Amino acid sequence: MATETPFKGLIPDVDYQKEMERWANVFKLLSEPEPKIGQTPRTEVWRKNKSVLWYYPAKQKKYEIPLFFVYSLFNKPYILDIDPKSSVIKKLTDMGYDVYLLDWGTPGYEDKKIGLDTYIEKYLKIAVKRAIRHSDVEEITLVGYCLGGTIASIYASIAEEPIKNLIVATVPIDFSTIVGPEKWAEGFRNGDFAIEHLLDIYGVVPPKYVEMMFRAVGSPIYFTNYTMLLNRAHDQRYVDKWRRMNKWTLDQVSFTGEAYKQLGNDLVRDNKLVKGEFLVGNKKADLSNIDANLFVISGSRDNLVLENQSKPIMDLVSSKDKTYLCVESGHVGLALSGMFAGIVDQWASSRSKQVSK
Repeated sequence: MATETPFKGLIPDVDYQKEMERWANVFKLLSEPEPKIGQTPRTEVWRKNKSVLWYYPAKQKKYEIPLFFVYSLFNKPYILDIDPKSSVIKKLTDMGYDVYLLDWGTPGYEDKKIGLDTYIEKYLKIAVKRAIRHSDVEEITLVGYCLGGTIASIYASIAEEPIKNLIVATVPIDFSTIVGPEKWAEGFRNGDFAIEHLLDIYGVVPPKYVEMMFRAVGSPIYFTNYTMLLNRAHDQRYVDKWRRMNKWTLDQVSFTGEAYKQLGNDLVRDNKLVKGEFLVGNKKADLSNIDANLFVISGSRDNLVLENQSKPIMDLVSSKDKTYLCVESGHVGLALSGMFAGIVDQWASSRSKQVSK
């Protein structure tokens, strides 16, 4: 005669097969080599200091105007080519676009005096010229993501180069709102954060400090990431995606001292970009100078760059053709979900001359 366990009703039913798969995948994570990233074929076109301009040729070229990507200075740009199945760059080359990507590289102590203005005038401007020459075109489409969108917008406001289309996604433009602890916002606005001494010692903001900053802004989401892994470790597809994302999240780059001072003082504290007072050399970055076709993309679940930080650019530019789109996505999820390439193509395809057959 069967007897009931005294714990019946106290211990929930468990799918032991699922649990075995889950923990097997967790232990596998600890022993496997890092996942491969950046597998889309590319060629180096130009190099300056730590920065490299990469060219990704279209699988079958359909559009004459290439896409030139500018990514954030805080992170490595391989998030745009992190997995062949969801790679933004691969999808766009498959759709018929030539793609260029400016990889800023990882600065060292010797680069401490490189500011945002130098990155724009001595790196981005030259890289765009090289891309135009390399592709033998008369115009280009500039695509900026996150802080890369801020940099692209500043450049577009002073550029003499022929920028036909400007696409910016999850872009901070108006810094009157700061995401993060309220004390941070007060500290920046009141000038209470004396970062100059730290930067004079290190020369650059070390990668670990950058990671800690994003942890502070992103928590508890940062820790939820690990909880989700434990809950879904039985799903191999999810684990593969998690591994790539976790590698990128922990793979931060250093940030030059001068650029960080300009970001903290000129943009965050004084909001000079919105006021038209940010200087690149002897030129004021006045966003009203931008008359390129403009496409602004925000994420409704973006916890790093809010809509009211991005949307003001719509009223600051002189563009006649301008589109604003808010999608159901987070800050990084937009690049990871696979939707970003389709969104770019849907807008850019009608504003890019097709290759004559």
